[in-house]
Amino acid sequence: MVHIRTIEWIDGRVRLVDQTRLPGELVHVETDDYRRLGESIKRLEVRGAPAIGVAGAMGVALAALESDASSPDELRSGVRQAAAHLAATRPTAVNLTWAIDRSLRVLEDPARSTADAIRDALVAEATAILEEDRLLCRSIGRHGAALLDDGDGVLTHCNAGGLATAEYGTALAVVYTAVEEGKRIRVFADETRPLLQGARLTAWELMQHGIDVTLLCDSAAASAMTRGWIDKVVVGADRVAGNGDVANKIGTYPVALAARRHGVPFYVAAPYSTLDASLESGDEIPIEERSAEEVTSFGGCRTAPEGVATFNPAFDVTPAELVTAIITDVGVFEPPFGETLFRKDRSS
Repeated sequence: MVHIRTIEWIDGRVRLVDQTRLPGELVHVETDDYRRLGESIKRLEVRGAPAIGVAGAMGVALAALESDASSPDELRSGVRQAAAHLAATRPTAVNLTWAIDRSLRVLEDPARSTADAIRDALVAEATAILEEDRLLCRSIGRHGAALLDDGDGVLTHCNAGGLATAEYGTALAVVYTAVEEGKRIRVFADETRPLLQGARLTAWELMQHGIDVTLLCDSAAASAMTRGWIDKVVVGADRVAGNGDVANKIGTYPVALAARRHGVPFYVAAPYSTLDASLESGDEIPIEERSAEEVTSFGGCRTAPEGVATFNPAFDVTPAELVTAIITDVGVFEPPFGETLFRKDRSS
């Protein structure tokens, strides 16, 4: 399968797919301004935890290239400010801060004694994170495909495909690999209100690859399970706490509850870097709340009364007890997650 390059570094510029324009048109944004890249993250032009992690590292590199500072100390000071700006754009996805922190460690390395050496190192780190993401998503696919059987119906929520990563996906990497292995897989994609990532992105992406996909309203997932259409659920994650609680796109928790009621395995697929050992449970995961307009309007038309109060969290937290296993690039982890996720002898 040939997959779209969601985000790329080309001659000192970042080129990314504007996902707000899909499925109507495939349009790219190009910029050499870290502030503009930060807006792309905030506007969801680039989205998905791994992809925004790559974007964050690239933003740090752009900030260094934009600066005309000649002294290392002056350059470091300006880049730190840019990094803080980028990190604040999406607070829930741990990959964003993880990638920015990697870049900051490069920035602070005293072995780089000139401003140009720092710039070169930050560009190298950003492109390394990009290439690592491509490889680790393939690894997630290999580990996860073993959990799917020929003929399975797989439900997914939001978009955890190539558009959410540098190229191949997390949850959909499991599907892509299974199909490449010759398994017949039928995907059921929740539409994913309020921004319809499942309808606009997942359905479009799967159709591009000729994979059997059925789109359904979020509230129809349990009915599909009742009819026996769903054999497995595979979703992505924006952050996984130390006990295995999972933050993912809003609406994931109800899917997990329905899956438990119907005896359907519920799998989470994410890079190992999405695991956050610093948080004991999902109660500590910061949940981004987005604008009321996403709920009160649709397609530019108002659909709710003026002045109505709204509740629009971008993510919910699925308790670890509802998760059958977590599929990562270093292996598949089963409960009890508090003991298995961070063991030193994890598989590779």
